[in-house]
Amino acid sequence: MSNNHEAFEFHRGRVPLLISMPHAGLRLTPAVEAGLVEQARGLPDTDWHIPRLYDFARELGASTLAASYSRYVVDLNRPADDKPLYTSATTGLFPATLFDGAPLFREGLEPSQAERARYLEQIWAPYHATLEAELQRLRDEFGYALLFDAHSIASRVPRLFEGRLPDFNLGSNEGASCSAQLASQLQQVCAGADGYSQVLNGRFKGGHITRHYGRPDDNIHAIQLELAQCTYMDEAPPFDYRPELAESVRGVLRQLLETLLHWGKAHYGR
Repeated sequence: MSNNHEAFEFHRGRVPLLISMPHAGLRLTPAVEAGLVEQARGLPDTDWHIPRLYDFARELGASTLAASYSRYVVDLNRPADDKPLYTSATTGLFPATLFDGAPLFREGLEPSQAERARYLEQIWAPYHATLEAELQRLRDEFGYALLFDAHSIASRVPRLFEGRLPDFNLGSNEGASCSAQLASQLQQVCAGADGYSQVLNGRFKGGHITRHYGRPDDNIHAIQLELAQCTYMDEAPPFDYRPELAESVRGVLRQLLETLLHWGKAHYGR
C-alpha cells in the first residue's frame, strides 16, 4: 500500500523494517519561499537524493516514509516543543539559520506564529502519526519493529563539527534506542566497507525520531545513519547525484538493512 499525503510519501512493506527520510523534502510553503535569503533558495541543507539512494528498500520488503516538505518549513526530526537535542550548535524545529550560521530568512520575513502552528499541525503531526502507526503495526504483526532513520549531510560543516565527518555516522542515542548487539553488528558492516570511515554515536547520536521511537524494552529498535554526502553526490550546487559513487555506497546501505532484518529474525525468531 502506498499513501501520497501532501506532507509525505508512504509505502507499506512486508517485513518489520521502516525507513524514515525526514529531511529529503523539497517543497516550500508560500510564506517560507517568500522570505528565504538568496543563499537558501537552492535548499543547501537538504538530505539530497535519499529516496533515490534507498530505492532498493522496497525489494527488501521495507516500509518507507519520505517527507515532502523542506526542513526549512518545519524540521520533522525535532520535538514539537523544540527542546534542543545537542548542547553544541544545531538547528531547531523552525530553523532560523542555515547550517553555516547565516540567517535563513530576510529580516522581518519569517513565517508568522500562526503559519508555523499550521506547519506543525499539517506537516509535522501527520508524518509522526504515520511513523508511530506503522511501527505499532509492525510490532503487532511481527512482535518487534526496526526503524532506520536515513539522513545525509555535507562532509564539512565547520559550524556543526570540526574537520571532515566520517562517511558513516551511526547513532543509537548512546545505546538507548536499540540493542547494543544490533548497533555493534551495524558498525561492523561499516567498518568492513573498504575505503569508508565510520563512527557510532559520534557527533550525531540520533535526532528526535531515533530518541523518541527507539524503545528496545518495547521491542522497537531505532538507529540513525548520517551519511557524508561526498560518498554519493556533489556537495556544491546544483548538488548532482553521482551514480558511479553512489553504486558503491548503496551496496553498504543494502548490507546495513539486510543486517537489521537478519538480526531481528535471529533475535526474535521471526
